[in-house]
Amino acid sequence: MPGLAVLDAAIVECFACPRLVGWREEVARTRRAAFREQEYWGRPVPGFGDRTARIAILGLAPAAHGGNRTGRVFTGDRSGDVLFAALHRAGLANQPTSVAAADGLTLRGTRVLAAVRCAPPGNKPTPGERDTCAPWLHREVALLRPSLRVVVTLGAFAWTAWWPTLRQVYGVTPPSPRPAFTHGAHWSGTAVPDLLGCYHVSQQNTFTGRLTPGMLDDVFTRAKRIAGME
Repeated sequence: MPGLAVLDAAIVECFACPRLVGWREEVARTRRAAFREQEYWGRPVPGFGDRTARIAILGLAPAAHGGNRTGRVFTGDRSGDVLFAALHRAGLANQPTSVAAADGLTLRGTRVLAAVRCAPPGNKPTPGERDTCAPWLHREVALLRPSLRVVVTLGAFAWTAWWPTLRQVYGVTPPSPRPAFTHGAHWSGTAVPDLLGCYHVSQQNTFTGRLTPGMLDDVFTRAKRIAGME
């Protein structure tokens, strides 16, 4: 898909949000002690996975010492450990770990995206930064549109980021009022991907048991069924 390759190259050259640019570059300069010998990516992080995906997983933003370090979304941090282990159990990833961009990980019928492409301070992008970054999401979904059947949103921020995509990519007016985000929420429309809600794979959720491996497995089982990948 040359279009996705061109889009990925454009994303990594983005400097649209001064606060995010400053933070991602500061983190790349100062580094975490455990990674002091590594060269950080320190740029926006494009999507990753199957270029004809039937399932899209929409997250929040790259982690400061995860995707912002490795250059691949959900790679090199504990959230990624949880996510890709679940994708491997579901038969959607060839291995359960995601530690570096060149580690051999591939996804089957699945692509991982982020609502915001730069690591934000405190893992909290602003609504304005989400909206500034939205055109990248819209373009990526437009390229995936021929194959895309279901979107799994990791957390309320990603759930909210999805609705403008319906209008911009599919020409569909989002429902009003918007369906509330909950874990396991399911919304379907006409001639658009189904939407599934899942708690974010953050340490706060996984360490406290708010999100368990079984809960993740249930979400991806449903996603595969909707996508016709069982």
